[in-house]
Amino acid sequence: MSTEINRKMLEALVCPVTRAPLAYDAEAQELISRAAHLAFPIRNGIPIMLEDEARNLD
Repeated sequence: MSTEINRKMLEALVCPVTRAPLAYDAEAQELISRAAHLAFPIRNGIPIMLEDEARNLD
């Protein structure tokens, strides 16, 4: 999958809790929801958009 497709996919995703936009943290491989104070992991290139799998941000 090309970077362009990945970028478009990431732009289309929103926080499943708040429906707010997500920020991509390439180093941590996470999608960050500042509104919900959650970080959703990306595993093997697949965003895991489940609240139960998200890490709380302090």
